[in-house]
Amino acid sequence: MNAHLQPTGSAYFLTQETQQTERHTLSVLVDNEPGILARVVGLFSARGFNIESLTVSETEHDKRLSRITVVVIATPKVLVQIKAQLERLVPVHRVHDLTAEGAYLERELALIKVNGTGDHRAETLRLADAFRAQIVDATVESFVFEVTGKPSKIDSFIALMQPLGLVEVVRTGLAAINRGPEGM
Repeated sequence: MNAHLQPTGSAYFLTQETQQTERHTLSVLVDNEPGILARVVGLFSARGFNIESLTVSETEHDKRLSRITVVVIATPKVLVQIKAQLERLVPVHRVHDLTAEGAYLERELALIKVNGTGDHRAETLRLADAFRAQIVDATVESFVFEVTGKPSKIDSFIALMQPLGLVEVVRTGLAAINRGPEGM
């Protein structure tokens, strides 16, 4: 018997190694037409996988093409299945697993509202400056900051703002692109 297979009383006897989930960023170039986003998302939801981040926008207006960036956590086996099924959808032109392909850039934008009065006001501004957060709205009682960067940077800024009076957070989701001269 294969050393990787450990029989149990169940049909689900995959080893821990094959059940390991990974975070992957997929870039999907599609025709900009009604219903395509629902069809793409349906492939994930039909398998019970949560989408960690989803962004979509028209990127080539003259060709009516949009790019969907999906961040998902799944096993390698499931990722292969999802990519194959995405590639079979008629309005899908290309599917790239940016994580598997190597070096890529990822950024996210967040708007973060923080109460800012008294001693907390100065500390909030100092931390915002350290994170290069832009003030997009300010009152005598609050700030709204715009923070752009990797999701981990935004997470760190949010964590620091919580004890200072975090009120609300809005995030755009991930935008990602391959490094180097070649396009999708």
